[in-house]
Amino acid sequence: MGHGIAQVAAQAGYEVVLKEIDQARLDKAVANIEKQLTRAVDKGKLEQPVADEIRGRLHPTLDNADFADCGLVIEAITENLDMKRELWKELDATVKDNDAVFATNTSSLSVIDQAVATKRPQRFIGLHFFNPAQVMPLLEVVRTVTTEDEAFQAGLSFGNRLGKTVVRCKDKTGFIVNRLLVPYMLDAVRAFEEGAGSIDEIDTAMKGGAAHPMGPFTLLDFVGLDTTASIADIMFNEYREKRFAAPPTLRKLVAAGFYGKKSGRGFYDYSGEKPVAVDPGV
Repeated sequence: MGHGIAQVAAQAGYEVVLKEIDQARLDKAVANIEKQLTRAVDKGKLEQPVADEIRGRLHPTLDNADFADCGLVIEAITENLDMKRELWKELDATVKDNDAVFATNTSSLSVIDQAVATKRPQRFIGLHFFNPAQVMPLLEVVRTVTTEDEAFQAGLSFGNRLGKTVVRCKDKTGFIVNRLLVPYMLDAVRAFEEGAGSIDEIDTAMKGGAAHPMGPFTLLDFVGLDTTASIADIMFNEYREKRFAAPPTLRKLVAAGFYGKKSGRGFYDYSGEKPVAVDPGV
């Protein structure tokens, strides 16, 4: 997510400091952005001089010290509260401007739980981008009980400048989209477990009957089964409702290392020319 957010910010005219935890990941992030820009030029969506200007606004680094003069800092690491809080403590001591806005790109964690790790919770918001950030139009801007009006408005203005469809959200675990989407995907797994239909049939039914662009199992594989299970655990711990609980089949696939498209297998096998549904019971 990080490199996608960096790209859309640079495309919107911002000078962007892009940090990763090691050189290999940083090189990969830069290469991914380069690939996207080259593809846009080849398809006629960007002029070459514009693509060059976007590249010039990107400043890769491995050092948190390079965030010292930033006015907006967006964190996009894994959905691990302890890791996020530790990073925010470091950044809080690094960023000079007390008016700078801090923003977490979390999809499920409470924003206030991160904000209080800093000395500026009034300047802390959530900016939930959707994957891939270069393509997906939505941005959920999240306000906590401590967020000042000016910081929240800065988040809304940032999203508008990126050209995103911006929605205002309260700091409720899962916000709007995942609060509705995750139970839907989990219920699809339960429907399969209960014999309502095969993986193919359920996907086909939801595409044809509900006009969804992809069925729930295809979506699960795209999001990542491990990511979905992690989000489900966070939401279940918050709400204690069955609809947020990860079903046994999902947990077994994650335990086996079948995370979906990124690992080559999930509810579908991606080793051939076309994805093939795999019965998780086999």
